[in-house]
Amino acid sequence: MAAEIIDGKAFAADVRARVAGHVAQLKGQGITPGLAVVLVGEDPASEVYVAHKHRATVEVGMASFEHKLPADTSEADLFALIDRLNADPNVHGILCQFPVPEHLSERRTVARIDPAKDVDGLSVTNAGLLATGERALVSCTPLGCLMLLRDRLGDLSGKEAVVVGRSNLFGKPMAQLLLQENCTVTMAHSRTQDLPEVCRRADILVAAVGRAEMVRGDWVKPGATVIDVGITREPHPDKPGKTRLIGDVHFESAAEAAAAITPVPGGVGPMTIACLLANTLTACCRAHGMPEPEGLTA
Repeated sequence: MAAEIIDGKAFAADVRARVAGHVAQLKGQGITPGLAVVLVGEDPASEVYVAHKHRATVEVGMASFEHKLPADTSEADLFALIDRLNADPNVHGILCQFPVPEHLSERRTVARIDPAKDVDGLSVTNAGLLATGERALVSCTPLGCLMLLRDRLGDLSGKEAVVVGRSNLFGKPMAQLLLQENCTVTMAHSRTQDLPEVCRRADILVAAVGRAEMVRGDWVKPGATVIDVGITREPHPDKPGKTRLIGDVHFESAAEAAAAITPVPGGVGPMTIACLLANTLTACCRAHGMPEPEGLTA
């Protein structure tokens, strides 16, 4: 196996440590960044995610505001809470944990959050700011991937990048971030003709389609950097009754060709919460007219 393994867990720990350092400096000036998380209903997976976010927020010294609402909460009541959080100067970041119950609209919920506090980077406003090269809050997972690429490769200018997947949540913002880094970017997807050949052109190959091990080793240009964003849970072949996580890239064969590759798990995943904290710090700095934290933004 030739490829260097990109350790997202270790890099995320470094990001969290840098965020904590900035937070300590802000608190010395009487400012505490605050993150509010809204959970509607009792989805078990969502409750686990919210607990992780709360713990990570507190660990870096930020204020954590948790709002748990019953599953039958009306849109009016949810929006009233979001409006209060939008107006609260102690809250710099707001996210609503998805999925929400069926009677609520994720699109309308995101649109209700002040774009300056939209630390998930999901609003149409932030998507538009990113697309036009202006100051946006960027979706956490693509921001994390960009940080990993900058750390591994330094200057990305002039490199050929292929993003497989065109979702609003990841593929589109990832492509925009790579364009801003002066990459030549191809956005590929399920309708792309001769997808393997398109992937073979990539100096940077980012896979985010949600199809387990779709990207094979012979799709990877020798010496490429491969970022695997996919997560599929499947029965473990060697441990009956257990499951394992695998990515969109066939790891063993891709690692033979690539110069560097993210594993699943332990690659991109840990970066998401780290970048959520980084975005909250950025939003706080912007709200107070202070310089943004270097190396923690797009």
